[in-house]
Amino acid sequence: MPVSQSAASTGPATGIRRGLTSYGDAGFSLFLRKAFIKGAGYSDDALDKPVIGIINTGSGFNPCHGNMPALLEAVKRGVLMAGGLPIDFPTISLHESFSQPTSMFLRNLMSMDTEEMIRAQPMDAVVLIGGCDKTVPAQLMGAASAGVPAITLVTGSMLTGGHRGKRVGACTDCRAFWGKFRSGEIDQQEIDDVNSRLVGSVGTCSVMGTASTMACLTEAMGIALPGSASPPAVTADRVRIAEQTGTQAVALAELGTEMSTILTQEAFENGLRVLLAIGGSTNAIIHLTAVAGRLGIRLSLEDLDRMSVETPVLVDLKPSGAYYMEDFHRAGGVPAVLRELGDLIHRDVPTVTGRTLGEEIDDAGPGFPQDIVRPLSNPVYPEGSLAFLRGNLAPGGAIIKQAAVSAHLLEHTGRAVVFEDTADLAARIDDEDLDVVAEDVLVLRNIGPVGAPGMPEAGYLPIPRKLAAQGVKDMVRISDGRMSGTAAGAVVLHVTPESAVGGPLRLVRTGDTITLSVSRRLIQLEVPEDELTRREETLGPPPAPAAERGYRKLYVSEVTQADEGCDFRFLQSTELPRPEGSQSLLKAP
Repeated sequence: MPVSQSAASTGPATGIRRGLTSYGDAGFSLFLRKAFIKGAGYSDDALDKPVIGIINTGSGFNPCHGNMPALLEAVKRGVLMAGGLPIDFPTISLHESFSQPTSMFLRNLMSMDTEEMIRAQPMDAVVLIGGCDKTVPAQLMGAASAGVPAITLVTGSMLTGGHRGKRVGACTDCRAFWGKFRSGEIDQQEIDDVNSRLVGSVGTCSVMGTASTMACLTEAMGIALPGSASPPAVTADRVRIAEQTGTQAVALAELGTEMSTILTQEAFENGLRVLLAIGGSTNAIIHLTAVAGRLGIRLSLEDLDRMSVETPVLVDLKPSGAYYMEDFHRAGGVPAVLRELGDLIHRDVPTVTGRTLGEEIDDAGPGFPQDIVRPLSNPVYPEGSLAFLRGNLAPGGAIIKQAAVSAHLLEHTGRAVVFEDTADLAARIDDEDLDVVAEDVLVLRNIGPVGAPGMPEAGYLPIPRKLAAQGVKDMVRISDGRMSGTAAGAVVLHVTPESAVGGPLRLVRTGDTITLSVSRRLIQLEVPEDELTRREETLGPPPAPAAERGYRKLYVSEVTQADEGCDFRFLQSTELPRPEGSQSLLKAP
């Protein structure tokens, strides 16, 4: 077909004809586009196929995505087998340890990059390849807003390593060994030695951290293929899944399946249910809230808490249990969890396969004897892994990973020891003169979305060195920040609203009494209301964030609080209902 006729044909544009650059002449626009791409060796026959975009987040700074070349080739093979034309393109790539000030600060930027590149380039469907903590949610956020059929492919977890006869893996064991080093249990030579053994291969963390959690949730919500969450990065299973993902992307393109038909309210409820059952990361709540917000869906943390009462932890993985992701894969992965959850799951929701989640669960077959994915009758922990807290210290709510808390701290009242920010924490936490005992409550403020900015994973405050040397392993810690999904302890996170926008956390003083009661879902500052009012009047309004230019200025001006997913308000769906009386509507001055 001549180029000019093709450009002017009736019906919605597809393939290489989608989204033509405007020169005032559609025929010329297509003529020019085809001329350039033919310079890369494409034929007219190839350019008449459905175009499947493949997001390439490979980066030398991102070892979690170190298997990207193999995955790209496998996805392309699957696309070609199904009669499509695969074209990969780059976007921002984020790695937790190589993102300053934090990858959470850059998540929204990556989502914008993802959305605009999908919009800008002609594709009938897109494969979202990501893995490290913030990449998967950023891609889901961007693709949800772009409105093109999409399917997720995670890069997969790393293999474990070995240290002195013991299996180890990042990053729960990273924190455990560092704690031993701080307390003097191991010396410099051993900490240097284990540093080379904690990460056994490329791939994401080998425990149920944020990356593994998000992988499991994409599968549970039906936006990734069944069985795709758990294969380790360097296995044949992972490559085969990549090929199948490419093939399925062509089917999605031919059907025009929109993400909104898969990521429904019920799909997100399934995601929350699985989050509780796998002992997943607290970060996932923020990410799911942000993705849902792009689709006009508001997630309720009260609903999450109600689910938690009836959804025990079934997966025995670190940091809530003992095993690693490669063990979870051999135990049946997400399909095994969904099978055990039974009627707690919405089975009739659609998935990217074109079949319902219930059909996929049935197709996965019966279970088999093993001790990693437990039945409801024999859980790892009797309730869900997470609990939602409220109180005068967190009017908009806070989160605690109750399944990973030392039992004696689930109900605790102690004296506050306050740190103003991360610099203050670094300067004083190991000071021998710090007035602190094991029963105290460590409070860190100004590490929220605006205050840091970017809500770093500093909420997992280290045990003061002098207490660690005495054998103290856990303390109640409270902040308006986050912690890594690989961490454990009595850590209260996501205190909303944050101190930097006027939240009550800024009113706490060293010596105040704080009560944590997980059973009552309470986080309370035991200070009279009139005294809190006096303190607020003395402090006055919070200062404006120090951001003069660029993305940082955009971020602190537009980011929402944790209960709205820390997304930019202007990126949320216009149909998103606002929470009644929510404190999250506070914005930076």
